[in-house]
Amino acid sequence: MAIDTRHPREIRADIRRGTLAGVTAGLGQGYVQANLAVLPREAAYDFLLFCQRNPRPCPLIEVTDVGSPEPVGVAPGADLRTDIPRYRLYKDGALADEVTDATPYWRDDLVAFLLGCSFTFEWALLEAGIRLWHVEHGRNVAMWRTSIECRPAGAFHGPMVVSMRPIPASQLARAVTASARFPNAHGAPIHVGDPAAIGIADITRPDWGDPQHFEPGDVPVFWACGVTPQAVALASKPSFMLTHSPGHMFITDVPNAALAAL
Repeated sequence: MAIDTRHPREIRADIRRGTLAGVTAGLGQGYVQANLAVLPREAAYDFLLFCQRNPRPCPLIEVTDVGSPEPVGVAPGADLRTDIPRYRLYKDGALADEVTDATPYWRDDLVAFLLGCSFTFEWALLEAGIRLWHVEHGRNVAMWRTSIECRPAGAFHGPMVVSMRPIPASQLARAVTASARFPNAHGAPIHVGDPAAIGIADITRPDWGDPQHFEPGDVPVFWACGVTPQAVALASKPSFMLTHSPGHMFITDVPNAALAAL
């Protein structure tokens, strides 16, 4: 897969025009990508509290003004209704629609939350010499809901979602160190090794995304994932939640280095 090194503004313009679709891994080299969750104002405080209580899967990087689709802090001029390749709409705990333009669903009472994404620390893994099969092959990362329950907040509760990357055993320490530098992009792995220990029955069948290829000596490494709000929507059944489609992220104007803690 060719790496797209253009500025995020150019990439978002192509997404808005509909000339660029698909997963965003490998796009916007060096810039923060973000998960999206949009909720009515009356549910926004509870969700904000949920994120604060669960910073590993839901690291907050931006909250918009009520009714505004513009994330002025991380991408002035962008539009969260059109600048993500694919969206999902959840109503009363069920997936109701999947669209490439969320404008018809936007309302004046909505608050958008942008959460840090593992695609940010993936650049650090690549720079550390760790190959990522899904990036090289233009596929989506694999994701599962786990047996790890998030800390509830108000109306919101549900399981943590994780993403998984096969990492050579000889590079595990390097992968942990590289990702730990980015706590606002999920940080270090939450689990290494046996998938059953976190409630994953079949490593070959992800709940979201694509199955990953394992080479001899590879170990499954699991990071907290920003798809967690979608699992929470299924469990908590809010009347309305608009999200990105897994793997189809919002690309901000913020350099990855701005999220580095060390």
